[in-house]
Amino acid sequence: MAASSLAACLPNAGRPGATSRPPPPASKALISVLPFRSRRSNPISAMSSSPLPPSHFPGRGRTTVSTPRAASAAATTVSPTLTLKSRITAGETLYGIFLLSASPTLAEIAGLAGYDYVVVDMEHGPGGISDALSCLRALAATGTPAILRLPESSAVWAKKALDLGPQGVMFPMVDDATAAAAAVSYCRYPPRGVRGAAHPVVRASGYGIDDGYLEHYEEELLIMCQVETQKGVREVEAIAAVDGVDCIQMGPLDLSACLGYLWDPGHRKVREVMAGIERRVLAKSGDGGAYLSGFAVPHDPPEELKKRGYHMVAGAVDLVMFRKAAVEDVLRFRNAPGSRDAAGSVEGAEGDEKERGYWSE
Repeated sequence: MAASSLAACLPNAGRPGATSRPPPPASKALISVLPFRSRRSNPISAMSSSPLPPSHFPGRGRTTVSTPRAASAAATTVSPTLTLKSRITAGETLYGIFLLSASPTLAEIAGLAGYDYVVVDMEHGPGGISDALSCLRALAATGTPAILRLPESSAVWAKKALDLGPQGVMFPMVDDATAAAAAVSYCRYPPRGVRGAAHPVVRASGYGIDDGYLEHYEEELLIMCQVETQKGVREVEAIAAVDGVDCIQMGPLDLSACLGYLWDPGHRKVREVMAGIERRVLAKSGDGGAYLSGFAVPHDPPEELKKRGYHMVAGAVDLVMFRKAAVEDVLRFRNAPGSRDAAGSVEGAEGDEKERGYWSE
């Protein structure tokens, strides 16, 4: 855009009686109309002086904007941004949902519904990086933080995910402290890690507009390691103690499979192992150890996880919610009085109930 075109966008441009003055350089004029926020010094003071809320940058969480209906924009007050990491540290219990569909529409609905976070699942969902980007943009429009679950724990996947600007990243199948330390290194730039550097041009830094990104990205990023194998269970305390690991994410389905109970994730032995992990992680959470995050399952609903001290609870999956609503809708119609399908629907409903229970995670 030419400097003359930008000047026409500025206050008083072209108005009768306006003071005549040369337009500013194009680069400065461009910055003046972009959602730019410098965080070179104190992040909190920079936030409070910014003309736009921090949510204009990728990865920022909800901000509270309070203003009288008739007040001018200048009277709007913006509270400092709270990240998922800072909220957990402050003692909050966060409630989230897993997004397997890779649908930006469902991501937007989840954000508007009020979930504290949405996990965009690239491990079991069909979507890749491009699909995740669309979901992150939809969530940003609602002010809802996103966590990206990677297909595998590798530097390449972590690099591509982090460049999109999520508030958190989840590494699957972390079995020991060495793997956990490697995961952390994938999230940090040299010399503290091995993350490839493209910070001046990626979405995570506002495409280079957020010039304080390098100063705050480590502090704000939530790093989650999934423990879902027998080896991981044995090493969970060492994993939780690794510097940079913020959350231990329980993986009940993979863990039940590893224990020999693929078709019975609610088996007593599986539940005993899960309870042991919980005690060991919670014993040191916030005291040099990681926090605890988990999935709700039919035999262990989200309210129970909250009671036991979990810091993050994922209580739903988008595809499961839709499937349940769709099946119930069809059965409601077929079981309506006078329906020819009503007599044979009981057996089908019982079978669906069993299937629904198994896959409710």
